[in-house]
Amino acid sequence: MEKNLEHRHEKHTAHYGIYILVWFALLILTGLTVTVAGINFGKLTVTAALLIASIKSYLVLTIFMHLRLEQKAFRVFIGIALFFIIISFVLLFADYTSYVR
Repeated sequence: MEKNLEHRHEKHTAHYGIYILVWFALLILTGLTVTVAGINFGKLTVTAALLIASIKSYLVLTIFMHLRLEQKAFRVFIGIALFFIIISFVLLFADYTSYVR
C-alpha cells in the first residue's frame, strides 16, 4: 500500500520550467484578451474573448490543478460540469442574439 502512495505522489511532481512556460502563456493570452477587448470585431469580439478564456482555463486546470493526472471518475465529473456550462452559454447567447437584432 505504501509503495502505491509513493508512486502516485511521484506522478504529481512537475518541473518548474513547465510552470514558468504556462505562466508566460497565460500572460500572453491575458494581453491578447485586453487587445481583443480594445478592437471592435463586431459579434466576434465576445466569441474571441471566450475562446481565449477557454484556453487559459484549460491551461490552469491541466497544469496548475493537475487534472491531467487525476483519476478517471474525477475527470468525468469535470466533463459533466463543463458540458452544463457549455449548455448555459449556448442558451445565454441564443437569448442575447434575439435582443441584439
